[in-house]
Amino acid sequence: MATSSPKISFVSLGCPKALVDSERIITQLRAEGYDITRQHGGADAVIVNTCGFLDSAKAESLAAISAAMAENGKVIVTGCMGAEPGPILAAHPNVLAITGPQAYASVMSAVHAAVPPAHDPFIDLVPEQGIKLTPRHYAYLKISEGCNNRCSFCIIPKLRGDLVSRPISEVLREAEKLVKAGVKELLVISQDTSAYGLDTGYAASSWQGRDVQARFINLARELGDLGAWVRLHYVYPYPHVDEVIALMAEGRVLPYLDIPFQHAAPNVLKAMKRPGNQVKTLDRVKAWRNQCPDLAIRSTFIVGFPGETEADFQFLLDWLSEARLDRVGAFQYEPVAGAPANDLGLALVAPEIKAERYARFMAHQQAISAKILAGKVGKRLQVIIDDPGASVAKGRSKADAPEIDGNVFVASRRPLRQGDIVSVRIERADAYDLHGVAV
Repeated sequence: MATSSPKISFVSLGCPKALVDSERIITQLRAEGYDITRQHGGADAVIVNTCGFLDSAKAESLAAISAAMAENGKVIVTGCMGAEPGPILAAHPNVLAITGPQAYASVMSAVHAAVPPAHDPFIDLVPEQGIKLTPRHYAYLKISEGCNNRCSFCIIPKLRGDLVSRPISEVLREAEKLVKAGVKELLVISQDTSAYGLDTGYAASSWQGRDVQARFINLARELGDLGAWVRLHYVYPYPHVDEVIALMAEGRVLPYLDIPFQHAAPNVLKAMKRPGNQVKTLDRVKAWRNQCPDLAIRSTFIVGFPGETEADFQFLLDWLSEARLDRVGAFQYEPVAGAPANDLGLALVAPEIKAERYARFMAHQQAISAKILAGKVGKRLQVIIDDPGASVAKGRSKADAPEIDGNVFVASRRPLRQGDIVSVRIERADAYDLHGVAV
């Protein structure tokens, strides 16, 4: 007789890259017959996938570990914070195991030691595309691990290592499985998406009977032929990105780029050690929009970086006015332990000045975003439905990524289902969202 399956409670923190790591671990757990639960109590063990990028993220990870220890006691810790286990062991010396990011085999070994799998052919089966933590209609597609950049505020290379690109055939096979399983939107992620393939010398691998080189343009083109929305995240504005804009203009991939500019003032960018020729960035953005007028650009910025003067900050605001980015987020600078920025010897920006600049930044960009959204009133947009809702559905346009960008609220006479892509006439806009009617 089959015995009840062992249960593993899972907590996934951090960025979409960490979410993909969680999906891989959960897929392996389910393949081996483990049940996944969100309740620590009654579970046979808990896995906490941590984030260790900022001090606030580390605090959130430690709080999640504390909760798991209190409610269960059998806790396995993995993820970026696990790369430096000292703070975890200091707070919780009795955790079962600690591993760094991408350490799938080590996590499974720790699970096997704590809770041996119960083998049963009826429960070992998993979907071909694996277990996903996102809704059925969209999925993150991780194309590489690590990063070759050495930005002074960042410890990601220390946590995740240098760039390691997946073979393009492997990425495309995974994408194909996802689309066949009903995924309507592929969100391409990595630490530096436009550097894809650099570490392998753009090595070719076999895809659909032909050799395809692992280049950013080839990846975008092949993904665009699978029939799903393709959204590109974490793209640096290198010159070869220009080639992908043509695919956007043709409708092969979404006219959307997520570019982490971080700042605009030359002095600050130099101190940050940001890659690429930032001086020419505005010219590049203008050229992209000339080629693809519907292009939406989202970005993130850091305010209050060490040495940032009022003149530098004003330069950033002026740059935003000219760049007219569609979606923008900002963070107040936090000194991350082990980051080179701590040793630059630059004057620290006082907390109250950082807060004041952050508020000014957000107000400045809100006016820009609101004006862009107002310009969409009266237009018809394609919208993917995330939440059908009781009376009004919530979805996203091609200019909006899930969870980080805005929404489109859709009134409809006919029932809408999650994953439907519908044409919507936009009737009004507010600071961040659009409202319209399905037509």
